[in-house]
Amino acid sequence: MTAELVRGQNHPLPQVRLEIRISAGVPVLAGATLGDENGTVRGPQRVAHPGAPTLPGVEVSGQAAAEHRLAVDLSAVPEAVHRVGVFLALPIGTTGPLRFGAVPAPRTAVHGPDGTEIARYTVSGLDTEAALIALELYRRQGAWKIRAMGQGYAGGLPALFADQGLPEAGMLAAAIHGTTNPGPTAAYDHGTHRANDAARNPYDTPAPEGAPALDTPAPAGSRTLGGPIDYSHPRRPRHTAPPSPTPAACPASDGQPAPPVAGDAVGWSMEERLYNQVWGMFEDLARAMAAYRGAVDFADTRLERELDQALADPRARLGDGNAAAREAAQTRRDQLADQARAVLDRDLAQLTAESEVVEPALPPAYARWDNPAWHGYRVPAEPPMALRLGDLHLPESLPLRIPLLVRLPLEHGLWIDSGATAMPEGSFADSTALRQAAMETAVALAARLLAVHPAGEFAVRVIDPAGAGTRALWPLTGAGVLAAPPATGAAGVMDVLERLTRRVDLVQMAVRGGAAGSLPDDVDTARQLLIVNDFPHGFDDRAITRLRYLADEGPAVGVHLVLVADRADAAAYGPLLDPLWRSLMRLTPAPDEHFADPWVGHAWTYEPALVPVGSRIVEQVLAEVAAALIKHK
Repeated sequence: MTAELVRGQNHPLPQVRLEIRISAGVPVLAGATLGDENGTVRGPQRVAHPGAPTLPGVEVSGQAAAEHRLAVDLSAVPEAVHRVGVFLALPIGTTGPLRFGAVPAPRTAVHGPDGTEIARYTVSGLDTEAALIALELYRRQGAWKIRAMGQGYAGGLPALFADQGLPEAGMLAAAIHGTTNPGPTAAYDHGTHRANDAARNPYDTPAPEGAPALDTPAPAGSRTLGGPIDYSHPRRPRHTAPPSPTPAACPASDGQPAPPVAGDAVGWSMEERLYNQVWGMFEDLARAMAAYRGAVDFADTRLERELDQALADPRARLGDGNAAAREAAQTRRDQLADQARAVLDRDLAQLTAESEVVEPALPPAYARWDNPAWHGYRVPAEPPMALRLGDLHLPESLPLRIPLLVRLPLEHGLWIDSGATAMPEGSFADSTALRQAAMETAVALAARLLAVHPAGEFAVRVIDPAGAGTRALWPLTGAGVLAAPPATGAAGVMDVLERLTRRVDLVQMAVRGGAAGSLPDDVDTARQLLIVNDFPHGFDDRAITRLRYLADEGPAVGVHLVLVADRADAAAYGPLLDPLWRSLMRLTPAPDEHFADPWVGHAWTYEPALVPVGSRIVEQVLAEVAAALIKHK
């Protein structure tokens, strides 16, 4: 049975030898890009286009045409290739249209070697786009899948290639367009340029000694969650975007996905592989849910249209015909919704099975507090690459939860909201309990940061102007792991802020002057985390200015902020605190829908990484940290 895909939906590929048929209604250029686990295309030798129509495992048309047939053999693509993107572009320099919104929607179909149609996808909803990624073939859990992308670029091929990390994207795009518009660029050929003009061709200049090869995975990075809810794929800046990895194994011989394995992703270490795997699960769930919601929305829209058509016919409004038409329309709608739910349930089952093997294998920095990894805790010799801030889930995917991992060191401070939000009714009896829970969330985060850094390389300081956080701070103060007692009163607030501001200034000057090792003896070179409770109470304008300076300049030189504050209280200061609010990542002490993923923009429910009730694991871990700090001194 042929799968009719909607944007964002994926579908398993039962075979690795495929034919992709494209019908566009007008002549278009068709090609394919071979990307690594991050979607990065490592050079023009990884792009199949009319000027270079054949690559290992991929063959495309050699000219612009209204219909194309692309041959793909996934077993023959290089091992480092994890994503094959099929792109279309409108030719330039002709009398044809300049945007896909002015032509019939391109139709794509994937066929097996025997001609059996596996899946089809119509790329609708286009407007000013002059180039687009129609389909993506990608590895996931040892098998290949296809995803309906429909990602368009108003900037044409240059923008498309730049988004995939290709250097000199404009030059390659001009060369490709030159194949249909003969001119100076029509002779672009990898072999010819290597033989005749390698010195002037930026694609073929040798890599410097020690530089990674073309197939070396790019390091993963962090990404701020947010954005409008739509199906467009945002730019993914290389070396900073969280990866969406896929395993490098070949498809299982029986056509079924291989059993999930923890760390079954690319990376230089097990820690990086697990990090990449978690982000791959995050992206898969986001796109699977987008496909499901889009399919249900399509079914509802079609139901409304069919009912309107039935009511528009005077003959159908009378008698039993009207009821029969309504019932038939509702049945068709339910069938479509049930099919979409079945696909979602399949994807959720795969992700749940993967989560069940990944979660127990996570290192302490990534693990929940109830993970057995904490019971064998020892102070590490190296800091981790990322930290778990909590969990994310969607209402249709319960009980599946995806860890929210952020790269270290923290690029942005954190705002733990102690005010009333759209939390579940009855979560807290009153505002006092909510503020207490917010401070406990900050303490759990500080304990985790102390635990995952080597002794002496991370210090925690606290500003608690009115002493309201004494009870919540007990795990830190009782273990003796704070760099200094919590600062109280206006004088204490200014003393801590002045010390940290001086540290930021001195480190900045030392770095600029190339004398990072010449800091005064009284400057603590360890990374600093400043927890501010009940902000902005106890802060005057001067203190707020200092705090804003630390939020802006501190992360680059090792000073990070966690503010426990009620947004409503901060709003009383007017626009003075708005830049500070916008620069920090907001967390909540109870489940709250305020995160959006970077792929389709779903509203995700965030749950903090709290210590289980009655557990003493934090006290045990901090006792190890305190003992290591004594030895370090």
